[in-house]
Amino acid sequence: MAEFYQINPTLSEEEKYKLVIKQTVSLIDESVPILSNLSNITALLKETFEKISWVGFYFNRDEILYLGPFQGKTACTKINFGKGVCGKSIEAGYTIIVEDVEKFPGHIYCDSDSKSEIVVPIIKDNIRFGVLDLDSYIPSAFNNTDKIYLERLVEILFEKLNLYKLKQIII
Repeated sequence: MAEFYQINPTLSEEEKYKLVIKQTVSLIDESVPILSNLSNITALLKETFEKISWVGFYFNRDEILYLGPFQGKTACTKINFGKGVCGKSIEAGYTIIVEDVEKFPGHIYCDSDSKSEIVVPIIKDNIRFGVLDLDSYIPSAFNNTDKIYLERLVEILFEKLNLYKLKQIII
């Protein structure tokens, strides 16, 4: 079944996120594999926000984050906890917004053109599943609006999908 979602590019960031949240709820199909659903979520985000150069998931196995579904250029396939923005976010347990990646100590350059980044940890019941990572070629592209709605998006993923199955997928 083909899915088609389009969001008016003239809407405000917050209006776009509200529609993304609404469309995410309708887009998720619990009868298909988790990775298929997460792949569609990355596509929805990338298609909605021009500022996003890369968006994807990394999943935890033994305190190493492994690349999952994504949209954008090829990416780093594994990131250790505590390393780069993704590793620091999952280790600390909170969202990190980086206005200028060149000023972030230990930033990992998967794409040398990246200028800013936001990483939302995916944690439930003290289990660190992974992160949702977004990059931009625009400095200071991400803000508190992104943080609020991306954290809500991660909550919806827990509500609609059994993310505990991710532990079985990441072998």
